[in-house]
Amino acid sequence: MTIADQTQSTANGSESEQDNEIIPAHVAFIMDGNGRWAEARQQPRTEGHVAGLENIRRVLRHLENRGVRYATIFAFSTENWTRPEAEVSFLLQLLAESLKTEVGDMHESNVRILHQGRLAELPALLSKEIGAAVKLTAKNDGITLIVAFNYGGRAEIVDAAKRLIEMGTAADDLDEKAFAKQMSPPGVPDPDLVVRTGGEFRISNFLLWQSAYSEFYSTPAPWPEFDELEVDKAIESFSSRQRRFGGIESEQSK
Repeated sequence: MTIADQTQSTANGSESEQDNEIIPAHVAFIMDGNGRWAEARQQPRTEGHVAGLENIRRVLRHLENRGVRYATIFAFSTENWTRPEAEVSFLLQLLAESLKTEVGDMHESNVRILHQGRLAELPALLSKEIGAAVKLTAKNDGITLIVAFNYGGRAEIVDAAKRLIEMGTAADDLDEKAFAKQMSPPGVPDPDLVVRTGGEFRISNFLLWQSAYSEFYSTPAPWPEFDELEVDKAIESFSSRQRRFGGIESEQSK
């Protein structure tokens, strides 16, 4: 069953045919708490990253079942390069290995994969693997997974400004629409809901432009424990919100 069969489109997401609950079209995740989850179990922090990676498939599958069309995961920030060298190397290797082992299954599940962030700063082999995953799944029309790897919201805005300058954009033509066209990846709607696990409330330089009117949800559950029930809680919270855009109530709140 496709997402189109499961849901009916609305102005601010999708309305479930089963319970009339408003479903966000795009959910973005700050996957926090992997390291603390492992330390609480007296395990190396790296085990937390492994558990967090394994949880992505479970969350993605349930999001699609609920009718969510886009999911962005904050996998590695531009600031993460300052972490201990061993941890950074492990994270880079973990992504490379997961691309080899997971992309085939995701492709068979009709998942479309996109990358958001600076590819040029990544190791050449990893960059190539990411490009191959994007190309392989480009025609899939199931849920879209956007992997924000080597991503930072401020860096993204700066990069967009540089591209506009290089294009010779006149000052009078520089507006929000022009900027939005340069934000990566193109064609993805702004997130309706931003979820942060691990109990923190910071936005941490994530989707600064795109999340201007997103609803925010924080849960104490660390990412490895963010299961189907936690997804449902986040969607329920979103559905109960009165969304306002510059003081104008959305259809969701009426």
